[in-house]
Amino acid sequence: MKLNDDRAGRLILGLRQQGVTDPKVLTAMESIDRAVFVHEKFLDQAWEDQALPIDCAQTISQPYIVGLMTQALDVQPRHRVLEIGTGSGYQAAVLSRLARYVYSVERYRSLLTEAERRLKELKIDNVITRHGDGGLGWPEQAPFDRIMVTAASPGEPTELLHQLKPGGILVCPVGRSSVQRLHRYISLEDGSFRRESLAEVRFVPLVEGTAKEG
Repeated sequence: MKLNDDRAGRLILGLRQQGVTDPKVLTAMESIDRAVFVHEKFLDQAWEDQALPIDCAQTISQPYIVGLMTQALDVQPRHRVLEIGTGSGYQAAVLSRLARYVYSVERYRSLLTEAERRLKELKIDNVITRHGDGGLGWPEQAPFDRIMVTAASPGEPTELLHQLKPGGILVCPVGRSSVQRLHRYISLEDGSFRRESLAEVRFVPLVEGTAKEG
């Protein structure tokens, strides 16, 4: 379903002007109502190109970053994708339009419950979720064609790289400071990886373990 909303059209045009030009990615983003994933008090900003706060001191990423990372991942229709950090569920929803299956891990159980509710509301049934430590990935379901990490890894995401298929791609922000580098890793046939630096980004840190809430 395409959203008949001038704001959505303006956002997509803005993303294209910033270099997100893959038509499949743009169509996927236009088909997902970001307002479903935004806190009620920020609904008027749902189609603005900016990050917004969600619960548990997390954020829903800026649409440009969602588009940039999704484009870099180069998802194909039969791919199985691992997402680290479900958050609001928005990125998983976008990936669901491009992949066969999306496996998404979230350390905050309350965030995961809300994300599952939103995905169900949109009748998205190819996202499989798990409450767990994202840094460990999902070894029982590995290897994956693609892996996206939506939190900043302090160093090389070694554990996750080993869950990639040969020829697979992992996109992850890396760095310990408030500003990180967005890296794309391509898995080579000999078991090594080629790393490309894409952009400067700001993400919450990837934290070990599951979160204690309440």
